[in-house]
Amino acid sequence: MSKKKATEPGHKTEFAVTDAETKSKPGTKVRLKALVEPKAQGKNVPAKATPKASAKPTVKAKAESVPQVASSKAATSVLNDSQRKAVEHGRSPLLIIAGAGTGKTLTIAHRTARLIMDGVPPERILLLTFTRRSAESLLQRVATICSESMSDEDDRKASAPAGTKVWGGTFHATGARLLRSQGARIGIDPRFTIHDQSDSEALIEVLRTELRLAEIRKDFPKKGTCQSLHSGWINSGLKLDAFVNASFSWCNPHLEGLKTLFEAYAERKRSQNVFDFDDLLLFWNRLLADRVAGPLIRKRFDCVLVDEYQDTNAIQSQILKQLCPDGQGLTVVGDDAQSIYSFRGATVRNILDFPKQFPNATVVRLEDNYRSTSPILDATNAIIRQVSEGFEKVLRASREGGQSPQLIACSDEYTEAGVVVDRIVGHQRNGVPLRQQAVLFRASHHSLAVEMELARRQVPFHKYGGLKFADAAHVKDLVAFLRLAENPMDLVSGTRLFKLLPGIGQKKAQGIMEEVIAGGGNLECLARSKVPKATTSSWDTFRSLLGNLTGTPALSVTDQIDQVLAFLTPLVRQNYEDPEQRIEDLRKLRGLGERYQDRSAFLAELTLDPPSSTRDLNAAGALESDKDALVLSTIHSAKGLEWEAVTVINATDGGIPSARSMESADQLDEELRLFYVALTRARTWLTVTYPRYRSSPQASWGGFDQPSLTRFLPATTRRLFESLKA
Repeated sequence: MSKKKATEPGHKTEFAVTDAETKSKPGTKVRLKALVEPKAQGKNVPAKATPKASAKPTVKAKAESVPQVASSKAATSVLNDSQRKAVEHGRSPLLIIAGAGTGKTLTIAHRTARLIMDGVPPERILLLTFTRRSAESLLQRVATICSESMSDEDDRKASAPAGTKVWGGTFHATGARLLRSQGARIGIDPRFTIHDQSDSEALIEVLRTELRLAEIRKDFPKKGTCQSLHSGWINSGLKLDAFVNASFSWCNPHLEGLKTLFEAYAERKRSQNVFDFDDLLLFWNRLLADRVAGPLIRKRFDCVLVDEYQDTNAIQSQILKQLCPDGQGLTVVGDDAQSIYSFRGATVRNILDFPKQFPNATVVRLEDNYRSTSPILDATNAIIRQVSEGFEKVLRASREGGQSPQLIACSDEYTEAGVVVDRIVGHQRNGVPLRQQAVLFRASHHSLAVEMELARRQVPFHKYGGLKFADAAHVKDLVAFLRLAENPMDLVSGTRLFKLLPGIGQKKAQGIMEEVIAGGGNLECLARSKVPKATTSSWDTFRSLLGNLTGTPALSVTDQIDQVLAFLTPLVRQNYEDPEQRIEDLRKLRGLGERYQDRSAFLAELTLDPPSSTRDLNAAGALESDKDALVLSTIHSAKGLEWEAVTVINATDGGIPSARSMESADQLDEELRLFYVALTRARTWLTVTYPRYRSSPQASWGGFDQPSLTRFLPATTRRLFESLKA
């Protein structure tokens, strides 16, 4: 493919940061773990390796390795030239193209600290990230840099809290915070609750049933499709018919029904004072457009810094344009080569078109890679050059030596699984912990054969990319109590709770909740509700619990969780398999609740940035004591992480690129970027495997099909791999 070069005008800009997105208790230090432990300290890498195991290490890391924190205000010697250029840039628009493993976080932290030390009040800096963990980590580093850059002890003590005063958080959490404080100016009740994806689906299903859409057309889209379509439409900024035609063309016959459904959905959310994720951005954007609220918010911030800009959507781009109309004080950081979230509404156009949107912008590239060996980077550089449009860059290794990545053609997926596990066990025998190894795949079901082989050989593993902890039914039960107490108009949460009680089904639960809503959200009307005989034994206790949760003065978050847990425990034992583990999960939520002074902040945290598993809820340091375990992960869930040894499986056409994403050049470009993201997670060992035959219920003969190697590894690129057969 010919590659269209992104345009890059040349001027400069400065950047910004945000304050804590949740109301954590003052002085409470929280340490949330990534999916894997910190990088191994050893810098050894093997010289030669067979397909089954790693060999003795011979690769050395250069002395400079990854730059560390500056020790004085003026000193930026720890930064490389490109990083220093970004850190010392002025206030004009700045785009930092940060290649994989090039010290992006270090650069953002130093630039933020530099702004503070140059006199920008930290509370006037807004830092927008895509996870709360990223924001917390960045702000801690900013505080450390500010403190260590002061020569005087008193100055160091005074500068230490600077990072905590910066506005730091995700787009959605920052939007929620501003809407609670300023939203009344555009008619928003600040006591709104936030629905996650499954809650949104549940409300859509209620309306879909009320409107009898599936009765009128039996093939009307299901609730999950309707929710995905609605979210994509809102984030695209397009008209509904244009979006449906472009992205859900098979739904064109249902366009009128969808319009009716979405109008009812918007009205029901308004009447119940609930927001979904997309509303937080949509109404933040509207707030900025308000002639009174907009200027007030713009005056609040001198500098705005955005991390992972390649993952932003059309509304987020509009928000930034309204925050910084001329780009003054705006810095965005990202890598177009790692834009992989279009299914969430993200568009690579935002980062590619930034220089056009702000013609006086400066583009700074970070190309010195501190993660991978040179042979790995030679291969990944060649792979990403196939993309049709992007900022040209060539990543350079700071680590000397290293073996070539390996490409292994396996006879079938079961042989592939055996080869993969052989290599994992071999690396472990040679000193590479399981937690420093990962198996990555395009879709969750691609790893089934590997999982079976790991289980057979008793190799422990953790898998990421499936159901999140906060999506589990028992967790949603507990959270529903707190949500209903926070917003008694919340139909979805209330209906869920009433269905927990014996004798109450969907229709009765919804009917009771509609009585509450008709009474203006007054839970005392439950005393007059007629409930089935089977419910009466628990009804008074249930009502008493709701009264305690809504009473004044408010109970602490942990006391509320304790009371809900006491009520829920017998129901969990009665209704769920493996109840004791589920109860233990709920007890761990109490530990998370200890961090928050009020219920609203706790609910916002759990909804906007939920833990992936109970391991994320463990106390600081607990992860180190966990049993050493291999990481299995979808590629999307692996972004931002790295391991010593990475194996990418099922590298076939139909695997990656996915069979569902091969219809357009844009889709293929994103699949190529996804493959690139997978390969650039590897520090020392990189292996790509694929089956030459595969069992398939769709196969035309013998139950097998014959997949072809991914098109992203043409012959010219395969020369950079050691090719093997198994």
